[in-house]
Amino acid sequence: QDGDLKFSLESVRKLKELMDGKRHINPRMMVPIASYSPCQEKHLPEEFRPVCKREDAPMIFRRLSLAAEDDLCEICANAACAGCF
Repeated sequence: QDGDLKFSLESVRKLKELMDGKRHINPRMMVPIASYSPCQEKHLPEEFRPVCKREDAPMIFRRLSLAAEDDLCEICANAACAGCF
């Protein structure tokens, strides 16, 4: 979830894969991750397409990607959660 937007965990994990994949291409040709938007990716899950129409899409995608980090347990990916660590 990001604000009033809700997405499936599986789609968020796919988004993270797409964003991580872009980071590993030639670093001299990369756009800073904060301004990168996966909207042009053909494998972007369909539920993210409405986000692409928003001005704040890169930041939404960045926050969602961070929420899917492997080192966070799924329950405690929520900032309000405590006790996982």
